[in-house]
Amino acid sequence: MDLVTIDEIRAAAERIRGIAVRTPLLPCLWADPDRPLWIKPENLQPIGAFKTRGAHNAIARLPENVRSRGVVAYSSGNHAQAVAYAAQQAGIKAHIVMPHDTTAVKVDNTRSYGADVVLVPIGERESAAHALAEKHGLALIPPFDHRDVIAGQGTVGLEIAEDLPAVTAVLVPVSGGGLASGVGAAIKALCPDAAVIGVEPELAADTKESLAAGKRVDWPVDRRARTIADGLRSQPSELTFEHLRTVLDGVVAVSEDEIRNAMRVLATRGRLVAEPSGATATAAYLHHADEFPGGRTVALVSGGNVDPALFAEVLGARESLAAP
Repeated sequence: MDLVTIDEIRAAAERIRGIAVRTPLLPCLWADPDRPLWIKPENLQPIGAFKTRGAHNAIARLPENVRSRGVVAYSSGNHAQAVAYAAQQAGIKAHIVMPHDTTAVKVDNTRSYGADVVLVPIGERESAAHALAEKHGLALIPPFDHRDVIAGQGTVGLEIAEDLPAVTAVLVPVSGGGLASGVGAAIKALCPDAAVIGVEPELAADTKESLAAGKRVDWPVDRRARTIADGLRSQPSELTFEHLRTVLDGVVAVSEDEIRNAMRVLATRGRLVAEPSGATATAAYLHHADEFPGGRTVALVSGGNVDPALFAEVLGARESLAAP
């Protein structure tokens, strides 16, 4: 299976220029001075998450006669918003299938970009999207199982390599694997000595188990749905798993308490709003630094679309794990 190339990622960077924000690397003065940390704040994208990159690249790559009919996507939230926003920018219609337990802020934001939203049980979102695509002749933009989506997400890694070529470790959240696949492909092409470390919740650590087994291991939906990190409840596809096997140097699993603590640290020390999924890479830095190489580290904050009540609860929690 051919993996996404650095040339595809560079071409994607040109397509998304002016749509996606080229986010900076933010030095964290509160971090361990012996293991300097930079945050890549993808929560600052127009829709609050990195997904803008892959969605826009995939839609831009569609033939005009296909794109004009509209697109459909299925997502727990951030890919939904990204496709809705990219479709709005392209002047086409988007139909988005979302789980019925998606946080209200993500549903409302998706609708605000003009998309038609269909809410279904979490296990039916993919089949419902395929049915809509067939019924209306729509192009399906999957959340990760697509070369153009992976290439678009890979522009995050391209920017890291350009801004910090001497990076030692890149920490990236893993769910369906599109972000980690693209970032890993870019980093391995441009910074071959750097370690790319996937991060996922302990309650949805199917990728860690799968890589250890050398094959994809299925975790039932209800098992993955236990984690607070609602954006990390998917599993890699055949395409993304092949990328992950090649580009990841390891996977760190973080606890629910560690995710919450990272959200607090990012808010109070980094002045950044991160949703649970977006805080996992920082949680790995804070609590599992012995599991990856030391030195110059980049942690991706993949998104900031957090439910306000949950964010208030996390910030107001009395219990707190130790932070630098």
